[in-house]
Amino acid sequence: MSTSQSVFRLAKRLERVGFSDIVNIRNRIMELRASGASVYQFEGGEPFLNTPESIKQAMTRALLENKTRYAPSSGIAELRAALAAKVRVRNLIPARDEDLIVMNGGMHGLFGAFQSTVNPGDEVLVFSPFWTPIKDLIAHCEGTTVLVPTTDARRDGLGQTLARHTTARTRAIYYNTPQNPSGVVFTRAEAETVARFARERNLIVIADEAYEDLVYDGEHVSIASLEGMIERTITTFTLSKSYAMTGWRMGYVVAAEPWMTGLRKTLLYSTNGVSTPSQWAALAAFTEASSLLATAREAYRARRDLLIAGLNDIGLRCLPPAGAFYAFPDVTRIHKLSRAAAEILLDRAQVATVPGIVFGEHGESHLRFSFSTSIEVIEAGLDSMRRRL
Repeated sequence: MSTSQSVFRLAKRLERVGFSDIVNIRNRIMELRASGASVYQFEGGEPFLNTPESIKQAMTRALLENKTRYAPSSGIAELRAALAAKVRVRNLIPARDEDLIVMNGGMHGLFGAFQSTVNPGDEVLVFSPFWTPIKDLIAHCEGTTVLVPTTDARRDGLGQTLARHTTARTRAIYYNTPQNPSGVVFTRAEAETVARFARERNLIVIADEAYEDLVYDGEHVSIASLEGMIERTITTFTLSKSYAMTGWRMGYVVAAEPWMTGLRKTLLYSTNGVSTPSQWAALAAFTEASSLLATAREAYRARRDLLIAGLNDIGLRCLPPAGAFYAFPDVTRIHKLSRAAAEILLDRAQVATVPGIVFGEHGESHLRFSFSTSIEVIEAGLDSMRRRL
């Protein structure tokens, strides 16, 4: 039997797809804890809150009522209708029920969006620093990520900056607001500029609105709500951040044709749908009255203000993020290289963060701190840094 390299080799489309650096950071944390050390964790990316009781109760009811069989591949009709109503009212996107599809979390939605639009050799403009998996989702399509520095774009003008990075191979723009890792929230004027650029250049926009409900300064503007954008925008949402449902893997996408056909095919031939009882639970998030979103936002704001004040007091310069739940300070005082700075913080102060270089070259000299943790952890972590840096 032949065991030549030509046979035992991954498909080429996976050769440029990597794994998350954050996994390595978590392994280091486990090693430190196993040795008896305390670690103040700021590296995470999920809510500190628990899933609301009303959602958990809805799951229990679904199980007791035996709502456990296959659901329609695109999602149960009741949930899709509720999601369509939500995006029309809260996001001002003129979506119909048929423009909604339920996916296994925001990542699955983004996977489907890129698979539905990006061909081998296509280029995708990505504001940078950026959420790490985006480059791998593009690489899986055998496309090319083209980084557009967010700081330069906001200083020089988004239209002019996008134009400098656009070629004949440009196919799409990845548009994330609020941004991970920086917490930047694009203004309405900036959204309109990107929308106009996309229309003029005939580009697709893949909008990632995972942190739509966590905006502290300014407003959240869904780019698909702007004139002429619903037909050229694929908007991905998740329940993970807004409703503290990271482990439930619940997300949804808004798109018109032909993108919806691509999303349906991607869903059908990857997971063949989303957990039926989980969908009934998700329905409760959009149909039962709750003060969760407003309460959570204020809790995050308090944590943001505490962390930002402490970081600046230590000498790690950081502007308050307008959205999401991350601070992204300049850490050149510790080390100009973010990986080295993260190691120093972890070794000296037992503070776990994510190196900025993980989020692309424009994240270098920064670290990502999540303030989605307890007040006690933030205070203890800041105190440890004050004493040991």
